[in-house]
Amino acid sequence: MRVLIQRVDSAHVETEGATVGVIGRGVVLFWAAKTGDAERDVKWLADKVAGLRIFPDGAGKMNRSLLEIGGAALVVSQFTLYGDCRRGRRPSFERAMAPIEASRLYEQFCVALEIAGVRQVERGRFQAHMLVSLINHGPVTLMLESSED
Repeated sequence: MRVLIQRVDSAHVETEGATVGVIGRGVVLFWAAKTGDAERDVKWLADKVAGLRIFPDGAGKMNRSLLEIGGAALVVSQFTLYGDCRRGRRPSFERAMAPIEASRLYEQFCVALEIAGVRQVERGRFQAHMLVSLINHGPVTLMLESSED
């Protein structure tokens, strides 16, 4: 399971002309699952995201977590994080989890963030074409993986 984290001042996601998720200070999480991922990956990754010290303290050092700042999370499913571009000119997505199972883990991940204490968890719309707008703070962008690939 992969999550691309972007620290943001604000973000929102639209689909079919409607805004489906809006946050202020926090993180946008582009999320993807691969074949073989399971519930243990969900919990580990949610806890890691919630506790990761990527927000500045009073001295400007990255010493505060999403939980400590009371920040929000906007979770956007993005199977393309498992795109393999090593051969040819078209990405292969064969490692990405099938949509039905991935949808279930996506929702579990969002709930796990809430259980971990994230005060606001907004969602994109799974398997929809989305327009994601964000103000990246820093910029700070990190990739987390639940297991070594």
